[in-house]
Order: sequence, then structure tokens, then C-alpha cells
Amino acid sequence: ASFLGKQFIRVIEWNEPEPGILVWRYPMMDQEIENGGKLTVRESEMAAFVNEGKIADIFSPGLYTLSTQNLPILTDLMNWSKDFQSPFKSDVYFFSTHLQIDQKWGTANPITIRAKEFGAVRVRAYGIYTFRIADPRTFFTQVSGTEQSYHVSDLEDQLRNTIVARMTDVFAASQTSFLDMTANEAALGDKIKAAVEPAFTALGLALTQFVVENVSLPEELQKSLDARIGMNIVGDLDKYSQFAAAQSISTAAANPGGVAGLGVGLGAGAAMGQMMSASLHPATPPPISTVPATSGPTDLPTEATKFCIACGHSIPGQAVFCPACGKPQ
Repeated sequence: ASFLGKQFIRVIEWNEPEPGILVWRYPMMDQEIENGGKLTVRESEMAAFVNEGKIADIFSPGLYTLSTQNLPILTDLMNWSKDFQSPFKSDVYFFSTHLQIDQKWGTANPITIRAKEFGAVRVRAYGIYTFRIADPRTFFTQVSGTEQSYHVSDLEDQLRNTIVARMTDVFAASQTSFLDMTANEAALGDKIKAAVEPAFTALGLALTQFVVENVSLPEELQKSLDARIGMNIVGDLDKYSQFAAAQSISTAAANPGGVAGLGVGLGAGAAMGQMMSASLHPATPPPISTVPATSGPTDLPTEATKFCIACGHSIPGQAVFCPACGKPQ
């Protein structure tokens, strides 16, 4: 600031030295403001005159000449006449209306919700939000008061707790399944934003963006969900039995056991698939024959046998391999 004489302030302005400052009080240092002095309010700022803790006139971006004409509330508080020309004392506060971006929110502890598919469960969630000061009068009255300066860090705990509380209300009232929530986090973010906005407005803030980045279940429940998803992917167990058999053949082909490994793998895969399929498709009993039984012998002639050319064991006549030693015949 520049001064006329040693005790009068002629120019009042603020250059934000760093991000994250929401409110800053101009240092008066026991000096007075010259009537007719200049007030400069830059873009993304607002300024307010405060008399004895009471907020008076508020200025949006622009260059102003200070007089009773543009300080009507302060003039009334001070009981000035219309032609008042003397220097005066008043506190001047600057408010940053910049967007405060990339603010983090999250559940410090899991919150309990009621999900369609699981009942009451504890979940964690986190994301980001963006806000700015929209109403300096309300913000001064409800939040910052007469502090020398007020920062985003002074407010973040209150905002985070407000968000989590409103988010819990949204979850409690929601009839959406957990899977639908995680599949459409943008819509969930819109719902939570709508629920949180009134609380921000009551503090003189505007909530401009709200994003849900993740909603997660406890580890044990997540494993259960993964298993359920796996079963849904499997679907038709008849097709799964074919898949299991094909996988067994592939595994056995890479096994050094060769043909023996192939047989064992194929048998195991097919058996597993058949057991699972059979559990869904119980066997039906064979139809009862109405043809009268015939008398007489029913035994069929036994098949001819031969001897293995390698080990000499008796084997069926049509056998291509010996069951005992496995040698070809």
C-alpha cells in the first residue's frame, strides 16, 4: 500500500501470495483510511468492510473510490453525514473466490450401509471435490470471523466430515445394489453432491464438483463377491464340463508323463465336469419294458482270447495293447 502522510491509507489491495488462503485481513497498523482513497479488488477476489466485528459493505472485482456513496452500510453503522470527508477506521477483509481444486475426501473408518445383495456391510469410499467462496457475508459470519487469515486447511476436516455424513444418508436411502453403485460411480457422485450442497451453501460456499473415485468392500466380503462373479461367468455346467475336459487334455499334453498323463488328466477333468453337470441333471430311470420275457438261454458266447507276445498274459482277442504290460500286439 502507498500512504499520504504517515497515518492515512490511500490504496487498499491484496496480491495473493500463495494458494490455499481463503480470507486475509488487510493490516491497518493503527492507521486510518483516507476518504476518497482507492480500493482495488482483483478477479477471483471479493472485499468486505467490517466495523467492530460487524460485516458491512462488500465489493466484487473492480476499482473503487471510497466515499459515503459506495459505503452505505458502513456510513449507517458509523452515523456519518452524506458529506462526510474525514479519514476513518475500518477493518478490510479480502476473500479468495478461486476454485479450490483437488480437495480430498474419504472415510477415515468404514461406514455401515445396507446393500441389496449382502445386507448390512461396512464399506470404504474416497474421491475429490472442488469448492469456492460464493457468499463472503455468510462465510465471515459462519466460519472465518475476525481471524487475521483463514486457510483451506482450517476448513478441510469440517468439510470432509460433512461429506461423509451426507454420503452415509445417501447410502442408507438408496435401493441400488452395491454392484450398480460401483459400476456407475459418476451417478453416485451426483447423488452425494446433491445431498452435500445445502451444507456447503449454509457456510457461504459453492460445491462445484464432486467425484467418487472408489467404493470398496472389506477383504473377506470382496473374496465372496469374486467367487460369485466367477460362478456367474461359468454359467452352464454342461458347457463347463466340456471346458474342464479340454483343459485337462491341454495340461496332460504338457506333462512329461505322456500318454499316461493324458489319460489321467482327461479322466479327472471329464469326471469333475460330469459330477457337476449331474448335480443339476439327475438321471432318469430306464423305461419299464412291456415285452414279455422269453425263455431259453441268454448267455452270449465269450469272446476269443490270445496271449501277449511280450509277457504271455491272456488278453482279449481284439486287444491292440496288453492290459498288463502295455505292449502293442
